[in-house]
Amino acid sequence: MTWFSHLSLARRFSLLSFFLIFGAMFMVGAWTGYQIKTGVINRTADLTALYVDSLISHHLQEAMRPGAAGTDHAREVNDLLGDSPLGRSLAAYKIWSPDGRVRYSSEPAIVGRQYPIEGGLAEALSGSIRAEISELKQPEEFYESQVWSQLIETYAPLRSPETGEIIGALEFYQTTDTLFAQIRAAQIRSWLGLGASAAVIFLLLARLIYRASGTISTQQFELEEKVSQLTGLLVQNEQLHNRVSRAAVRTTALNERFLSRISADLHDGPGQDLALALLRIDELAEICESCRIAKREQGSAGEDFRTIRTALKSALTDLRALLSGLRLPEIEYLSLGQTAEHAVRDFERKTSATVAYSRGNLPDEAPLAVRITLYRILQEALSNGFRHANGIDQRVSIDTCEGVLIAEIADQGNGFDKRAIEAEHLGLAVMRERVEILGGFFEVESEPGHGTVVRTRLPLELTEEGGD
Repeated sequence: MTWFSHLSLARRFSLLSFFLIFGAMFMVGAWTGYQIKTGVINRTADLTALYVDSLISHHLQEAMRPGAAGTDHAREVNDLLGDSPLGRSLAAYKIWSPDGRVRYSSEPAIVGRQYPIEGGLAEALSGSIRAEISELKQPEEFYESQVWSQLIETYAPLRSPETGEIIGALEFYQTTDTLFAQIRAAQIRSWLGLGASAAVIFLLLARLIYRASGTISTQQFELEEKVSQLTGLLVQNEQLHNRVSRAAVRTTALNERFLSRISADLHDGPGQDLALALLRIDELAEICESCRIAKREQGSAGEDFRTIRTALKSALTDLRALLSGLRLPEIEYLSLGQTAEHAVRDFERKTSATVAYSRGNLPDEAPLAVRITLYRILQEALSNGFRHANGIDQRVSIDTCEGVLIAEIADQGNGFDKRAIEAEHLGLAVMRERVEILGGFFEVESEPGHGTVVRTRLPLELTEEGGD
């Protein structure tokens, strides 16, 4: 059927509809022929019964009386049937008595013989008319079968004109030539009518389908063009998405390097200057303490130097704290698990808090951008929990599932209303941005009085970073 699948839709439909329509025409024609055949036979039977009832029955009444059989009566019956319009179309006949005995027949050899009452004979003796095409296989049809292969066999009841009582049955045979000629003529007329109707229906359907097929082909061509254009756009979008992903990964690493450079610059520049100024202030304060300078109303010069020293020391402490936050530890050579544990332990060291840390089966290798983002998320979420929840029951859980890193940071603090806080909280916004720029998922669950849970999911396979 490969050739069929290569045909156009219109041709496939035309071929199928041709077989369906003309197959249906053949079945309808066969059924019509059968109905014509049955109708002709029944019509023949009805006409015969009417003829027998109106013209022959009263002539056969005397011949059917008990003891009336004889040569004279037989000749009279033969003349009656032979000279009548019905008789001239007969091939053979039999007249049966109610007991199944042949009273008269066109074949004298079977006269007087008795046969079982069954089939058409039984129906005729019960008052019905029976007509069919006989294959002449019954015992009483032996002589007819020597001449013909089949005949139209008709049984009709014989009634008494006076009482209406059934006094016998008339069986006669007619040749099928005339019948078959009528049937063939009627079938030819029906076949021609059906064929013409089927051809008109087929042509109308074919014209309709070919027009529809043209419209469908045009629309299909336009659709294929649009699909081709959309496919090209999808490819371009995929390429742009990959470029954006690569840029996001590179940006994460570059941002950390930029922050590290700022930290180094602040440490080597303003940090060193503040430290030097602090040392010189200490020396000047000692010199001024040993000098005999009159005391002023607002205090001595040594006290002023100590105030300046305290302010500089506080500024230097704050600067060092900022520098420690800007600069990442050397995590480039750490595994994913080591990076997470380093962030947790560093938080514990700085705050003297205790964090319940658990980890699942983590891979040894992970993109640097993922490790940097994980470190920053843990750092910010733990710091928020320490500042806003007093570090109550802080927990960190790290695991992986189907190529995705899952991190959960929770506490049992007072919680907060997300709708009032999240949009204004810079730390939450930065964490969300860090996660989503890598194609991850970030969410915060919190209610007043029910603690806070920060969840993040990061893909462990990122587009090639391309460049350092």
